[in-house]
Amino acid sequence: MTTIALFGAAGKIGARIAKLLSEDSSYKTLFIEAGEAGQERLRAAGLTPTPEAEAVPPADVVILAVPDLFIGKIAAGIVPVLKSGAMVIGLDPAAPHSGKLPPRSDISYFITHPCHPPVYNNETEELARTDYFGGVAKQNIVCSLMQGPEAHYALGEEIARKMFAPVMNAHRITVEQMAIL
Repeated sequence: MTTIALFGAAGKIGARIAKLLSEDSSYKTLFIEAGEAGQERLRAAGLTPTPEAEAVPPADVVILAVPDLFIGKIAAGIVPVLKSGAMVIGLDPAAPHSGKLPPRSDISYFITHPCHPPVYNNETEELARTDYFGGVAKQNIVCSLMQGPEAHYALGEEIARKMFAPVMNAHRITVEQMAIL
């Protein structure tokens, strides 16, 4: 079983990811939310908040579902305590492309982002036909293994497909290419 620590678990995208991961028994997900209001939203959703100090050390994967401006600060605090072989998943290329992720050669950085559902699609349900942000309509995603062993790409894509479900295709590109998009 893969242990995932999800930062920003009660935020806009974090709450969606938290719901999807909590429904999948192949993951043990630890939900991290800094503020009391966010922790209360987690509890209201039936999820138990976990303190960062308890969630990060055992995590196989850490997902940073937080605003780009906080990624550097959060990463600086967690990367030193990650176990060797862990993976950090970022949901946007801005911070990684700007050098905000601390160097550490024995962990992986995987960056992913949804492409949003196509405006013209073949969805049959009205709700899916008018879903422009994902979650109902199928969408493509882009993925990049910024650093780490090639075997970690498959794990990163698997988790990305779960986070952004339903997914049509996952396109492998570089972080630089993702930043240009």
